[in-house]
Amino acid sequence: METQIAEVAGRSQPARRIAGRALLSVRSFVRRKPLGAMGLLIVLVAGFAAVFGNLVAPMDPYAIRVEHTLQSPSRSFLLGTDDLGRDIFSRMVIGARVSLFVGFATMLLAATTGLVVGVSSAYLGGKFDLIVQRFVDGLSAIPALVLALALVAALQSSVFNVVLAIAIVQVPRFTRVIRSAAMAVRENAYIEAAKAIGCTSPRIMMRHVAPNIFAPLIIVATASIGATIITESTLSFLGVGVPIRTISWGAMLSGDTQKFFTTAPWMALGPGLALTLTVFGINVFGDALRDVLDPRLRGR
Repeated sequence: METQIAEVAGRSQPARRIAGRALLSVRSFVRRKPLGAMGLLIVLVAGFAAVFGNLVAPMDPYAIRVEHTLQSPSRSFLLGTDDLGRDIFSRMVIGARVSLFVGFATMLLAATTGLVVGVSSAYLGGKFDLIVQRFVDGLSAIPALVLALALVAALQSSVFNVVLAIAIVQVPRFTRVIRSAAMAVRENAYIEAAKAIGCTSPRIMMRHVAPNIFAPLIIVATASIGATIITESTLSFLGVGVPIRTISWGAMLSGDTQKFFTTAPWMALGPGLALTLTVFGINVFGDALRDVLDPRLRGR
């Protein structure tokens, strides 16, 4: 019995060490980068609202109450109601789900594509690199918003198509950053050693190049989320974003609601403030993460 207890205690010690180190890392990050920690807190609050929106929202965000149209903020309606009597706070909470989903899904799709293309272009080089970079230059030459508008207009209106269109716009940025980092990694001695022992190019790119460029990849990824949320909101504001019945922060600021902004400014205050704070939080957290991960900035 005592032997079993000792074995269980021995197995739990590594887990405790890992938990302790993680806690120390979090404390060090909060102490060194308080603004970044505040940004992370804002992102976590928005993420909680997105995941548990049905529990947080006090009312049905789709319910039309004609008798409560354009009511100012009160105890019953924390952020007031819109022109159809719908609770703005409930719609803002539910809208976080689509806005954050578009932001993170677009980032994952663009980061994955940029990682594959950027690493392949840097490692293989030659004509392949030349062709890929000229194609990337062609995409970069088109203004991002114009390209996103054209892609969304050409596709059927849906959340997936919005994600796809914005991801295509974001791919050149990821590709260039990852290619530059991969070219630096390619010159290291362990890459030559891997070639000498007969490792194939796909294995070298996957096992030796890609893991060593995650720091710049994470930095660009966090910065792109805020830009993606703003782009989605801009597209929805222009009426070519998510479908009409879908609630998002940008959709709440678009369409017929714009004509009520002067008489009922609370209709724009809720989603506009949520959008601003979330993008601010993501950006300051990304800056702090860059300072922590970049060895040239760790002493600052």
